[in-house]
Order: sequence, then structure tokens, then C-alpha cells
Amino acid sequence: MSISFPFCEKMDNTLIENGRKLFSAECKFVKGVVAMDGLPNPDRIEICFAGRSNVGKSTLINALTNRKGLARSSNTPGRTQEINYFDLAGSLYLVDLPGYGYANAPVNIVSKWQRLLKAYLSGRQNLRRAFVLVDARHGIKSVDNEIMSLLDKAAVTFQLILTKSDKVKEKDSKKIYEQVRQNLSKHVAAYPEILISSSEIGEGIPIIRSVIADIN
Repeated sequence: MSISFPFCEKMDNTLIENGRKLFSAECKFVKGVVAMDGLPNPDRIEICFAGRSNVGKSTLINALTNRKGLARSSNTPGRTQEINYFDLAGSLYLVDLPGYGYANAPVNIVSKWQRLLKAYLSGRQNLRRAFVLVDARHGIKSVDNEIMSLLDKAAVTFQLILTKSDKVKEKDSKKIYEQVRQNLSKHVAAYPEILISSSEIGEGIPIIRSVIADIN
């Protein structure tokens, strides 16, 4: 039986309020990590944001926390060069991962980021969910499937977030969304609901907050 991977477009009001309360708490930058031995102690659950360079990971974290300058974002692909940790309410780590795929950096530096990314995704015991961000205009690329296959092998649940949803042309949306669903059906660790977001207009932000608040 195939999984349809519906969009999560509505959420119980109680869960929405839980998400609002969680993300209204203090959120602060903890540290940037360049090697696995620099990771904070695994004393709380953490969720991470992964995706191709310039897909909008840092921008989404800023939108979720309602803090414009919390996570550094840039129009230059590959700007996030570390695993960046943020402490939310003293009870949860939000983790901004280096972008994979194209990066405006020397090959040896990109290779180092990729090794760190893969080591983190396959070996962090307190990682409860990975949110894999995909540009809604382009759908899932081969490099996204590579990361999702890694999460399959590590038995880390991941949930897809389609970013920049406001920029998708209506005539293209059906084809793109079908491509996304077909790709997700190949991955055993995929969470069976797709999230949609636009940090620019705020679409999906309350729902993503509530989803994170419900993870334990």
C-alpha cells in the first residue's frame, strides 16, 4: 500500500498554542561546531534542519523563533559552515546544519562539511527528528535523496518541509508535489506528512512550531 504523504495544513488549537508558547520562550545561540568532539552534551532532545545550500534553513529558524538575526542567513550558498546550536527554552536544541550540494567554497572545505554532516546525522543519539528542507520550486534532487537514505540507515525520522512555497507557480505545483511524494515513498524513515512553509509571508510557521513542540 502506497503512502500518500498529505500536506499538514491544519493543527489542533491546543497544539498550535503549545507551539506558540514554546517558541515565545528565550532562544539563544550556543555554539558553532566544526567537529564531532565539539558537540554539546546530549542532555536534551534536539531537532535539526538539513537541506541544500540556500534552501532557507537559517531563515526558517529566524521565522520560527521570531528573531530576525538569531541564525545567520545569506543569499550566498554555503555560508553556513558549522553545525550551529540554539538553546530553546532551556529544554531543546535547534540545530542548523551546513548546506549540502553546491557551496561557494573550495572543494576540500566542502568535503569537510559533508563528512561532518554525515557523521552528525548518523551518530547523534539524542536527535529526535531531522527536518529536511526542499525548495518547493525545484522538488527533491539526487543530493536530497542521498541525505534521506543516510537517515533511513541511521533510523532517524525525518520530515520534509517544502520552503519558499509562495514562489511556486500554480501550473507547476501538481507535477512538483507528485515528484516529491514519489521520492518520499522510497524512504522508510520519512514521516508521513509534508510541511509547507514560506518564511517571507509566514505560511506554515505556526504548524511547524506545533510539530516541534509535540516531539518528545
